[in-house]
Amino acid sequence: MTSLDLRQRKVRIGDLLIQAGLITDTQLQLALQEQKRTGSKLGRTVVDLGFIDEGRLLKALSEQLQIPFIELKHYKLDNNLTQSLPEAVARRFRVIILSRQGDGLLVGMTDPLDLFAQDEMERLLKKRIHPAVVRESELLAMLDQVYRRTSQIASIAGELEGELQESDFDLSRLGADSNTDAPVVRLLQTLFEDAVQMKASDIHIEPDEGLVRIRQRIDGVLNEQVMKEHRIASALVMRLKIMSGLDISEKRLPQDGRFNIRVRNRNIDVRVSTMPVQFGESVVMRLLDQSGAMFNLEGTGMPPAILERFRRLLQRPHGMVLVTGPTGSGKTTTLYAGLTELNSPEKKIITVEDPVEYRLPRINQVQVNAKIELTFARVLRAALRQDPDIVLVGEIRDQETAEIGLRAALTGHLVLSTLHTNDALTSAMRLIDMGVEPFLVATALNAVLAQRLVRRVCESCMEEHEPDPRQLVWLEGLHRGSLTGRRFKRGVGCHHCHNSGYSGRVGVYELLELDEPMIAALRRGDPQGFAEAARQQPHYRPLAACALDYALVGVTSIEEVLRVTATLAEDEVTA
Repeated sequence: MTSLDLRQRKVRIGDLLIQAGLITDTQLQLALQEQKRTGSKLGRTVVDLGFIDEGRLLKALSEQLQIPFIELKHYKLDNNLTQSLPEAVARRFRVIILSRQGDGLLVGMTDPLDLFAQDEMERLLKKRIHPAVVRESELLAMLDQVYRRTSQIASIAGELEGELQESDFDLSRLGADSNTDAPVVRLLQTLFEDAVQMKASDIHIEPDEGLVRIRQRIDGVLNEQVMKEHRIASALVMRLKIMSGLDISEKRLPQDGRFNIRVRNRNIDVRVSTMPVQFGESVVMRLLDQSGAMFNLEGTGMPPAILERFRRLLQRPHGMVLVTGPTGSGKTTTLYAGLTELNSPEKKIITVEDPVEYRLPRINQVQVNAKIELTFARVLRAALRQDPDIVLVGEIRDQETAEIGLRAALTGHLVLSTLHTNDALTSAMRLIDMGVEPFLVATALNAVLAQRLVRRVCESCMEEHEPDPRQLVWLEGLHRGSLTGRRFKRGVGCHHCHNSGYSGRVGVYELLELDEPMIAALRRGDPQGFAEAARQQPHYRPLAACALDYALVGVTSIEEVLRVTATLAEDEVTA
């Protein structure tokens, strides 16, 4: 049945599903009643009611209507062709242009029986429409990737530059303008919408000579858009300072603030940091999605063996557990996931953070404020007088905080904290280097979890890859065995991953539980003996080995294994 046949006689999806024997007449009547109540499409309704799996539904439509069923996650699009259909139309009708086909266009549709949508597209595009059926979830994700707002950002930036040709007074007025139609307001709205759409963790606004760079950190890597309208940087900084409650007249000193914004039906907490640079002020914004903040340890991607041991450590009544790694390695997410599991009416939990990133119910969260001398150490002392069972210290930065936390771990409290170190082996010694007595670290520290985030190879453009001889020698030393003939994966770059070859991230971990030989080495202040004792543990595997495990099963690439372990000591990589 062609699309022309569909126009000649009205075909209903309910009749098709009954003819295919996929649902009963009773189920159809129930679905029609539910559809009247919700206003959803009938196809979505029968799937939501559990009468049929989405995959079977789409394949049935494909067979009955004699149109292709296309898996979008493996489909390569022509960006210019796809964007010839206005975004509003694509989102309204749940459609996307896939390719040219004969005298018309192949269009992916979640409802290929929507004749009104086909007529409207033909009117707009002046081309014949050949429908194909696609998954709704894949289509919505693809629309977010295709209809990025980079051109819209550039257009509004040009409009804003046109309004910044008079004087500094006008610039200040524009920055403070509360009019939601002002170009600076629309530019910021578009920036945030694009960042949330692309799942960016940070937005950087960086003025340079004669231009301004706007960069987004996506999957741990910065993506850049350069604009020649360099004057807009001052207006953006002014507006962001006002939103964050910062001093707009102070341009010589760094400032920190925060504000909340609602973007695409999500509550986003934005942490703002400004810093004076050569050509103005640089702004970095960390985006924290409060509405989607669901924490669980399974969601961290922790290997089952490490997850089981980490959960056991969290159930201990006292002692300190450290989570270590560089900035952006997911330490806070791991700790919040652990707190979520521990959070119950029977336990009093207090956190000391700088800043409080996510709000957790039933947990007493305290924001450190150095301006009023509300330091980690001071809050931690007060917290221990609040009768807590579990204390989370956002970060151990100095000897005083470390000593208070370790003593709390000795007096019946479970203490969780983070430390900026490269791996688990150096963490205990880092505390001693801060000036903490070795016996205190040896007695109170239960375990150290070190972690990194590696990028996942994009499934849409994944291909086999053979490492070069030098890489193979390094990998075999890490694997402690031959890897000859083993095939690895890498992404060549496609539309789905913005030509990066990667899509999403997964954590790699090493968990070090202290035993008697390690404790004895700590008491002696012997880092070499501590490291040797750690390597003798049957369960200990370094970060690099965990990363290699993911590469061996095609989750990540060899390049990511090398990148993640580049900062580790050579003896740790080859041990």
